[in-house]
Amino acid sequence: MESTAVPQEKTLLQTIEAMAARAPEEGYSLREIFDQLDESAFGAGLFLLALPCCIPFLYGVPQIVSLPMMALAAQMVMGREQPWMPEKLAVRKIDCKGLTQMARGGRKWLGWIELIVRPRLTMITGKRSERVIGAFLCVFCASILVPLPMTNTVPGFGVAIASFGLMQKDGLMVIGGLIIGTAWVSGLVGAVMLGLLTLTGQAA
Repeated sequence: MESTAVPQEKTLLQTIEAMAARAPEEGYSLREIFDQLDESAFGAGLFLLALPCCIPFLYGVPQIVSLPMMALAAQMVMGREQPWMPEKLAVRKIDCKGLTQMARGGRKWLGWIELIVRPRLTMITGKRSERVIGAFLCVFCASILVPLPMTNTVPGFGVAIASFGLMQKDGLMVIGGLIIGTAWVSGLVGAVMLGLLTLTGQAA
């Protein structure tokens, strides 16, 4: 008797890798990318957009995705059921090279997530909690827009980890992502305040 193997469902990272492999030279628009993800959850969209922000020395792509990330996080705060991408942001394109770098970088820097994620502390990933999580993610996304070297990597990791945890109902992972992002933003604000105090003291 022959046994019929049940095809395993692709993970999100595998889906991104397959999409990068078949992408044309000009790549895909963000709308086309979201359509291929076949996901209606905020977590999947935010994780995808956060990927390029997590990769050190990847320039150009983080600037394309930072505003769409903030738009999705803001919709979480407003309590929307499904993500919606404004037209001006949806038409932004990531070329084949950028998608390939995202896929490789995602596997290198965040492949471990798939090995440890599991449903736990699920009350943190509920609809009411999503609004609070969205507010944190909005702040993290805003810090990515700061025009300084390496300012996208740490908050990018925070968004990616929290959003993946949100998607997989892993409250512990969500907390970990929020801690990383909050620590970064606090350090950034502290550095700015210290700089202002130093400049004020010199001026006096």
